[in-house]
Amino acid sequence: MTIDTFDGTAVKPSHWNLGSVIEQLRVSREATHNIRHHGRIRELPSRDALTTIVNGLQAVLFPTHYGRPNLTDESIDFFVGDTLNTTLNRLAEQVRRGLQFSAGEAVPDEEVLTRQAHDITRRFAAGLPEVRALLVSDVLAAFSGDPAATSVAEIMLCYPGTIAILYYRLAHSLHRLGSPFLARLISDIAHSLTGIDIHPAAQIGGSFFIDHGTGVVIGETAIIGQRVRLYQHVTLGAKRFPSDEQGVLIKGVPRHPIVEDDVVIYAGATILGRITIGAGSTIGGNVWLTQSVPPASNVSQAQMRND
Repeated sequence: MTIDTFDGTAVKPSHWNLGSVIEQLRVSREATHNIRHHGRIRELPSRDALTTIVNGLQAVLFPTHYGRPNLTDESIDFFVGDTLNTTLNRLAEQVRRGLQFSAGEAVPDEEVLTRQAHDITRRFAAGLPEVRALLVSDVLAAFSGDPAATSVAEIMLCYPGTIAILYYRLAHSLHRLGSPFLARLISDIAHSLTGIDIHPAAQIGGSFFIDHGTGVVIGETAIIGQRVRLYQHVTLGAKRFPSDEQGVLIKGVPRHPIVEDDVVIYAGATILGRITIGAGSTIGGNVWLTQSVPPASNVSQAQMRND
């Protein structure tokens, strides 16, 4: 038997010494470099399935924008009901898979995992009206905050910031309900689509607007108030990472900024550490900020150089 290569030549499989390579990979996988979760094989959540699920949830929340534009008053509830039922069934399975990697050393049996997944999915569905209300406030903030915006439809279909926030709000709901792995995957899908990286554990108030958006990073423990506006390449990051006596990073410690209500942060600003940006402040472009500022502050590059 021969194998045809891309350039049309034929090579015998034995030329690759596959037996030895396969054996060494097996030893690495099973013994010397084993990274399998709890030493057991588990079915990972599917990125493709999650993309389909988020598309379904978008259609449920905004049927004529992300679903079917020809829906009528008579058909819209039937469309929402059918789409939601199908999407939640898919979501429950992905939540179940994700819970296997969120559990401690003692992983519950399949029946317990399935029951937990259904409970999380049921509570997630109950929270969708609240998620939609927040998303509407975000869209309206974008419309009122961008003079280039011509319609709500344009914002929902063309603004990467709006798409990233939609994914974030769905992911945050799942994270809060006890499905952090799945939430992180949804956030990563949004990052791939938009270039905007929002950790699902971050806490973000309503009427949130990310203009342009590429390169924005919002860390895990960041807290953002109401009516906050960010521009492209803004980072809300950590200044340092505390570790224990063995040098292992301590997880979950608050280490990202608190941004209070009505703050505007312009392009390229980097804000690091557990500092507070007071309400009504404006942070200029390309500022590097590692100290708190009081409410109604105006911080520019020149001011930071003079400090």
